[in-house]
Amino acid sequence: MLFNSYSFILLFLPITLAGFFVIAKHHREAASFWLMCASLYFYGYWNPVYLPLLVGSIAVNYFLGQRIAKGGGRMLLPVSICCNIGLLIYFKYANFFLSSVNEIAGTDYSLGRIILPLGISFFTFTQIAFLVDTARGEVKEYNLVHYALFVTYFPHLIAGPVLHHKEMMPQFARESTYRFDYGNMAIGLTIFCIGLFKKTVLADGIAYYVAPVFAPHAHPGMLEAWAGALCYTFQLYFDFSGYSDMAIGLSRMFGVTLPLNFDSPYKSVNIIEFWRRWHMTLSRFLRDYLYIPLGGNRKGKGRRYFNLLATMLIGGLWHGAGWTFLFWGGLHGIYLAGNHAWHALRRRAGQDPQAQLSFPMHALSVFFTFLLVTIAWVFFRSASLEGAISLLKAMSGLTGTGGKVDHGAVNWIWISLLIIWLTPNTQQIMRRFSPALDYRNQGESRLVWHPSRRWLAAHVLLALFGLISISKVSEFIYFQF
Repeated sequence: MLFNSYSFILLFLPITLAGFFVIAKHHREAASFWLMCASLYFYGYWNPVYLPLLVGSIAVNYFLGQRIAKGGGRMLLPVSICCNIGLLIYFKYANFFLSSVNEIAGTDYSLGRIILPLGISFFTFTQIAFLVDTARGEVKEYNLVHYALFVTYFPHLIAGPVLHHKEMMPQFARESTYRFDYGNMAIGLTIFCIGLFKKTVLADGIAYYVAPVFAPHAHPGMLEAWAGALCYTFQLYFDFSGYSDMAIGLSRMFGVTLPLNFDSPYKSVNIIEFWRRWHMTLSRFLRDYLYIPLGGNRKGKGRRYFNLLATMLIGGLWHGAGWTFLFWGGLHGIYLAGNHAWHALRRRAGQDPQAQLSFPMHALSVFFTFLLVTIAWVFFRSASLEGAISLLKAMSGLTGTGGKVDHGAVNWIWISLLIIWLTPNTQQIMRRFSPALDYRNQGESRLVWHPSRRWLAAHVLLALFGLISISKVSEFIYFQF
């Protein structure tokens, strides 16, 4: 079931919301159980075959978490992590590794067709974080329903954000979460509608101009190649930004605040900042559970750059089983290492890398960072390394500068640039409406919200455009990871 579908918006969501708050009036635990069951239905709607896999993963990790919490962390934690990684490797990477071996060795081994279970990367990482936090003594969960709800909670189940138990479950312990709140509903609906507009109007509108350029046998000229690469850069931006908004908005309707996962990354002045703004919870996971355990920046510059490259290579492979994703991750690892090396040079020269840049330098830095990110997305989107290299050659003019660019693609490009660089993002829109209102507020007090008629009319139109544009239901790009 997709957030951007009529069945979700008109049936699943209102029934789940009504059931949660009606049941919560009588029994909070029963309301949590209802929400857990609804989330399992949401997952099983795609393919019921993999529902037992999710339930089994939850049961095993809950049991392991119990044992680790009782003092078995030293022995059980490595085994627990290996079990989770092993499951991910089989479903996501087994055929990729086997095909690579076959290509090198000239063999023809096969495991048959393995269908990737939806959201396996996200619920696997979520549970690994829980086990590690449990071993560190940071969290404990002795209620199976609560743990299952933590993993399956439908706003984040399929494509994140990657959650920590300690930032979500304490909210379900608050009495106010189980009371219907008009302020939470208004905020949640507004954020959801903004995300729906980004997905159905912007991302899906741009998608039409992407596929032809990235087709296996496409031979675009330089201008066509740049138009296709830029259109994908914007499609992915609005698609993921839209999903992140919709997830946060949905959760807020239930009175639960999810962490921010997307913060105008194309406004970044360097790659370091880009990764603090793009898929923020995944970046946090890779930093806390991979980069820092590898040694981080504590063992010299050479080791730091190696750790950055290793972390980004694994981050690239996490996104997909293919050499293109590995190259994309490696390229960003090189970007990050170069960025840190540049900052080190500036510090040795007595300059502050964090100093505020003049407007021309700031604009130039944002443009250069955006250019590097766009080039890297070519590997991310291409079906093969050969296709990515071919498209990059076209973008560089090596295969000719001819080619006709669709006027529709040109219009989407300049409109998208204006939106991402000159307009406020969702959280800024919410804060501008009322400086005292922060949609991330997790306080116990009930929110009082009185939107102006102009503001309300604008967002009603936004919602209508988003709903009308659901002519062809399309998956979010991050669902494939």
